[in-house]
Amino acid sequence: MENAKIKIYKTDEGDNLIDVKLENDTVWLNLNQLSELFDRDKSVISRHIGNVFKEGELDKI
Repeated sequence: MENAKIKIYKTDEGDNLIDVKLENDTVWLNLNQLSELFDRDKSVISRHIGNVFKEGELDKI
């Protein structure tokens, strides 16, 4: 996934349009990409991901 790219475009109305490559119906995004996608600081995204594991919504592998 080192060469994985995500392209985020803005419409004239300010909405995000995202261009991604799907593999096996899965999209993998790193912290920087999630931060850009949701227009939030990386610390916010990281905190939310931490809460997902803390609350048992997902198990760490």
